[in-house]
Amino acid sequence: MSKIEERLKEMGLELPDPPARKAAPKLGPGVISGNLLFCQGTLGDFNGHFEHLGKVGGAVTEEQGYASARNCALNHLAQAKALLGDLDRITRVVQLHVFVNGAPGFERGAYVANGASDLFLELFGPVAGAGARASLGVPELIFTAPVETTCIFEVDPPATGSTAGR
Repeated sequence: MSKIEERLKEMGLELPDPPARKAAPKLGPGVISGNLLFCQGTLGDFNGHFEHLGKVGGAVTEEQGYASARNCALNHLAQAKALLGDLDRITRVVQLHVFVNGAPGFERGAYVANGASDLFLELFGPVAGAGARASLGVPELIFTAPVETTCIFEVDPPATGSTAGR
């Protein structure tokens, strides 16, 4: 078990299965280019189950949106594990985009986005966990999900001779 997975366990969290690509099943969980891992967009479900659906500031509270964003971060870690084989190859969070499905007038999307950012900060620390971030309020998301995120990780290359993640 990786140090990151051990830390998740200490935090009382578990790594979900990599999210299934419902609309584009032929696409994998992400793409590795050089030392960057670009994760596919992910929703705030956990193993295909959504705790909350709808607009943040409407049917979904800010706290529930925060939890959904946290699940998005967990899903990115699951994508990374599927591609890398070992989460300890992640050296830093480079960038995080958070799309918040907000009700009209909801302006606290940045606080919802903290659900993902806070998890990465807890796992990777104040330097490696603090990537560049954008939080955007959007009028709709697929499946009426409250949050969707995309993420870019910097990663160590695989050991010589390995084809993991390629």
